[in-house]
Amino acid sequence: MSATPPSTPVPGSGDAKPSAVEGYKANSRALRGTLREELAANSDKFNDADKNLLKFHGSYQQEDRDARKTRRADGLGKFHIFMIRCKIPGGRLTAAQYLGIDELAGKYANGTIRFTTRQSIQLHGIVKGNLKATIAGVNATMLTTLGGCGDVNRNVMACPAPTTGPRAELQRTASAIAAHLTPRSTAYHEIWLDGKVLDPDATEEEPIYGKVYLPRKFKIGLTLPEDNCIDVFAQDLGFVAHVEEDRVVGYNVLVGGGMGRTHGNAKTFAQLGKEICYIPADQVVAMSEAVVKVFRDHGNRSDRKRARIKYVIHDWGVDRFREVLSEYFGRPLSLPRDLPIRGVDLHLGAHAQGDGKWWYGLSIQNGRVKDEGSLQLRTALRTIMQRFQPDLRITAQQDLLLCNLSLADIAVIESLLDQHGVPRPEKISPMRRHSMSCPAIPTCGLAITEAERALPGVLDELERVLHELGLQQEAIGVRMTGCPNGCARPYQSDIGLIGRSGDKYVVHVGGRSLGDRLNFELRDLTPRGEIVKVLRPLLQRFRDERNNGETFGDFCARIGPEAARETIANGQAVLAE
Repeated sequence: MSATPPSTPVPGSGDAKPSAVEGYKANSRALRGTLREELAANSDKFNDADKNLLKFHGSYQQEDRDARKTRRADGLGKFHIFMIRCKIPGGRLTAAQYLGIDELAGKYANGTIRFTTRQSIQLHGIVKGNLKATIAGVNATMLTTLGGCGDVNRNVMACPAPTTGPRAELQRTASAIAAHLTPRSTAYHEIWLDGKVLDPDATEEEPIYGKVYLPRKFKIGLTLPEDNCIDVFAQDLGFVAHVEEDRVVGYNVLVGGGMGRTHGNAKTFAQLGKEICYIPADQVVAMSEAVVKVFRDHGNRSDRKRARIKYVIHDWGVDRFREVLSEYFGRPLSLPRDLPIRGVDLHLGAHAQGDGKWWYGLSIQNGRVKDEGSLQLRTALRTIMQRFQPDLRITAQQDLLLCNLSLADIAVIESLLDQHGVPRPEKISPMRRHSMSCPAIPTCGLAITEAERALPGVLDELERVLHELGLQQEAIGVRMTGCPNGCARPYQSDIGLIGRSGDKYVVHVGGRSLGDRLNFELRDLTPRGEIVKVLRPLLQRFRDERNNGETFGDFCARIGPEAARETIANGQAVLAE
């Protein structure tokens, strides 16, 4: 077969009619739309076309769902709010930048900061009248929201540990890929930063994305075989580093990972990235561009539920994808090397950086930085930033690394954490350190159930059961999402809880922290209050029958779905008696 030439983009999907979003992009004038006019209009929301274009600029239009019932009773419509997301390659930022974001969170957002599962930062609860000032404020810190969302490459992930050698190479490479794949349109600067206004009909050439950009979002991550802390198999495009003599000499290229799916739609599914080829280290940016262009030209543009590169891989198969990619890359492709994933590090606590300095990894539940009751996390972090000016790294587990510290600094920081009611990592259970959630209700319009606000209660109950069973030291990862799109990567974890309906969840088990195996459905339509009761018989069987060194996820995968479901059914029958 012959590939579509890279110089001839195919904006549709065969004979299928492109989706409405494709029309919005085609007519956007390089992402301008009528955003400037809509910003000036006396309204709390954007029209449908501009609402979609807004994502490319790093913002989602949402609704305060907590206010919905009260407003209905008062005869009012939806209360529209906005989320903005920064694009921070490798999760790296300075203390000054963090303090700038913290100021914006208090001035324009809901008083909280959220670290995301992709090493970035989100602000929630911004009203339309403050949107421009907030985005301009982000840019004043020398961060950006451009490409934080939308049908382009989003944040590029890399191991955040601030050491020299291979990890530093991955972080530099992540920044290089992100810069290369940034949209070229000047619309962002015109609209949000009062840049020069071009002719209303003017457009710019997007050498990589073309006029209609990508069929949907695209995510990239770089990892080390011994430390897959960024879940490389969940990426649209993943690079597994090949290290020799403490430097990266090449990468295995993985394509087609993705967690999103739709309940009841068998054509959608979670998938792990597939090994495609091996490349020398100096070809990683060129390979990123080639894979993006394959997706641009061959991704589904009619059904957005199947508009991810994982479906191209699934429909074509690895061999055909490799053949087409070779044409876009412009040279033959070498087969992947033997670079198995063999470890994961959360990077919490105090660690030597190797340059005489230290970092301190702080576990942050669900990535939410706020002051609430005795937990004064936001105040504690602000105090630490002002006093010590550490460099910062956000992790894929929604945690924060405070970098370039002295040992004396760490002692004072731990004291400050104690004073503000912030638990040190060693005082948090292994299960809680390995668990995370998406924001879900009240801000995400896709959420079916609670997640961020529900997970702590589920973990409280699960911790009690683990203590009763003598399993309190087990690092059992629990990931909860409010819908099946899987933003917290629940389909790879030991226990995945996916919002299903109202207060009910689909319970999955059988994944593991290495991220190289999908879990399986254990029980559908499980009320939140029954989740731990459902899991208890399986946890008890794990305690009694586990092999030496076997994790809970490994045990569930070993006995398989049928035996696992039979175990919980028998356990429920005993409870019923």
